[in-house]
Amino acid sequence: MYHDRGENWFLAQVKPNCASIADKNLKRQGFKTFLPLEEETRQRNGKFVTAMRPLFPGYIFVAFDAARGFWRSVNSTYGITRLVSLGKEPTAVPEDLVSQLMSRCDATGKLLPPKLLKPGDQVTLTQGPFTNFVAEVEKITPDRRAWVLMEIMGVQTRVTVDAGHLRTV
Repeated sequence: MYHDRGENWFLAQVKPNCASIADKNLKRQGFKTFLPLEEETRQRNGKFVTAMRPLFPGYIFVAFDAARGFWRSVNSTYGITRLVSLGKEPTAVPEDLVSQLMSRCDATGKLLPPKLLKPGDQVTLTQGPFTNFVAEVEKITPDRRAWVLMEIMGVQTRVTVDAGHLRTV
């Protein structure tokens, strides 16, 4: 994990729909940022559209040395509303929380699927026509296909999906 002497991770609230703008502007100023993303499928105009969206909508992690007063620069960055604070100064996010989140994401910040799904796990589908349906893992094949059981119209139905499109509940 990225960590220079005196630098901690902080949480910044971003303006609506400005996460990528805030990320770009913070990086331009030399700040280290972390914006975890996840794939989300939504139905638009009768079609299913998959897009990347922030895992924590409205927030971005930023690393800096608060003792040197850099937090004022973050607060005045275009796209940022304010740093999350308890009192007058920003509050650091526990370092292990950020490092664990980073370990679950790839280099671009995309959340990786859970590595160990096993039969009986409760999962949510993240893509396709059954997005946000809750299902139970029945089995996982070596080629990363998962057989899940879900209730559709009052009947338990067996469906096969890519294991990467499942998230544990």
